[in-house]
Amino acid sequence: MGTPSGFTLPAVADPAAYCRSNFTVGYGTDTEQSVQFAKGTTTLAFKFNDGIIVSVDSRSTMGPYIASGTVKKVIEINPYLLGTMAGGAADCSFWERNLGMQCRLYELRNKERISVAAASKLLANTMFQYRGYGLSMGTMVTGWDKTGPQLYYVDNDATRLKGDLFSVGSGSTYAYGILDSYWRPDLTVDEAIDLGKRAIYHATHRDAYSGGINNVYHVRETGWVKVGSWDVNDLHYLYAAEKAGGPAVKFDDAKMAKAAWE
Repeated sequence: MGTPSGFTLPAVADPAAYCRSNFTVGYGTDTEQSVQFAKGTTTLAFKFNDGIIVSVDSRSTMGPYIASGTVKKVIEINPYLLGTMAGGAADCSFWERNLGMQCRLYELRNKERISVAAASKLLANTMFQYRGYGLSMGTMVTGWDKTGPQLYYVDNDATRLKGDLFSVGSGSTYAYGILDSYWRPDLTVDEAIDLGKRAIYHATHRDAYSGGINNVYHVRETGWVKVGSWDVNDLHYLYAAEKAGGPAVKFDDAKMAKAAWE
């Protein structure tokens, strides 16, 4: 059995009753579920004068088991819109790709790009339709439209928040510690990229469910660009050398810093 969008429902006689009996309905937590999600991640995004920085890790976990270290947690919706994934990887990936389809249909019908506000509202509307069905999503939708750079948080309860700074995932409290201490709107592009990297690194250092590769994107008026990818293990030795008062090391020389530290 499936819906018009192609989303497969549980192969049982009454899918709604099955979800009510096995998944949390409403605003409960998944500790009350008989089918529990074992999840963990760190994603963040923040606005500054020159656009938006999106920085994420790449670790996928199932409890203590690391399922993958190379998950792409930034979903490229279109050349001007990005989405992030936290929670259930399949839920985030499917519904944000579905959002990309809805955004493209909007462009074809209206002959103009969709706004970030409208795109985030489409995702929130979809989540509202599936509330109580056991989805697990904590996403950010960000991009640049006629009104400038915009950032929204959307989750599986259809919560939709507009803001200048968000971090989502099990390591978000550690990332917020860095962001709240050093974020300011007048950061230069290099400073903003560095802040995004440091926040993810500290989250991966303290949170067992975050790690792998740090992927960083910069959203600009001309669209988003991928800044680069860094192994957080290399960043650890880079920042350790810096903290120890060693010579300044470029970010590209992280492996050299590791060798020197050892």
